[in-house]
Amino acid sequence: MLQQFNPKNANIFVHIGGSLLPRNEARVSVFDSSVQGGDAVWEGLRVYRNGIFCLDRHLNRLEASAHALAFASIPSKAVIKKAIFETLEANGMRDETHIRLTLTRGEKVTSGMDPRLNTKGACLIVLAEWKPLVYDNSKGIRVITSSQRRNSPQFLDSKIHHNNLLNNILAKIQANVAGVDAAVMLDNSGFVSELNDTNLFMVKDGVVLTPFADACLHGITRGLVIDICRSNHMPVEERNLTLTEFYNADEVFASGTMGELTPVTEIDGRKIRNLGGKKILEKIQDHFHAIIPELSEPLSF
Repeated sequence: MLQQFNPKNANIFVHIGGSLLPRNEARVSVFDSSVQGGDAVWEGLRVYRNGIFCLDRHLNRLEASAHALAFASIPSKAVIKKAIFETLEANGMRDETHIRLTLTRGEKVTSGMDPRLNTKGACLIVLAEWKPLVYDNSKGIRVITSSQRRNSPQFLDSKIHHNNLLNNILAKIQANVAGVDAAVMLDNSGFVSELNDTNLFMVKDGVVLTPFADACLHGITRGLVIDICRSNHMPVEERNLTLTEFYNADEVFASGTMGELTPVTEIDGRKIRNLGGKKILEKIQDHFHAIIPELSEPLSF
């Protein structure tokens, strides 16, 4: 499912380094750390009717990622929220909007790897676009298993939501070549980690299961699904899971800010057969949609 250009985004304003700029003028320096080494952190935010979903949770994760990478002068939540609201107001966006929030280490005095060359402070980028959900949740998605392993903490901790996404991109290329929507990535022990762009769940005999968040992002929607299950007396477990278990699951679904909760209908040519009868995913989706308003921060304009 390839995202399409929306003509409504042709003349949007982008917030970069404290200034609102027209799309065709929105640039970062060739000396910016994101260009020099992918040295940046990011969050994807979803704007529902007059509110930004789980905004504080996303900003907490952004700050944690930047702190882990020893960024200097990390902007405060208040500063970031102000930039977000200004961007949405400039574009007249109150719904059906995706925000790519990026914080780079900033501009370097000369090209090089050393963070001491970054003397101008971090650079905040707020890119808001009119976008539907990335997947059609009524149809679901087909996936294959990638040969590209997901990062584990011994190499580059996936708890850092960084911009260096080449391993995910290589997995997505394999999915594209196979003519499917996404790729399952395994950890270094061969257990299922997540998709190249979202977390994964499966259901078997009434129990909701998801891989440990050791070699995958601790997704915000993932956490909400676990909370929903626990709050509604639906058995849920985090544990190591193999591809064979996913092949034989009653249901499989992906979770993420840009796709919400998406059924996975096929893995490596094996159809997910829904042997469990009434779908648990539908119940979780109902609860998820019900909490969107209460977890969305109202727009301040």
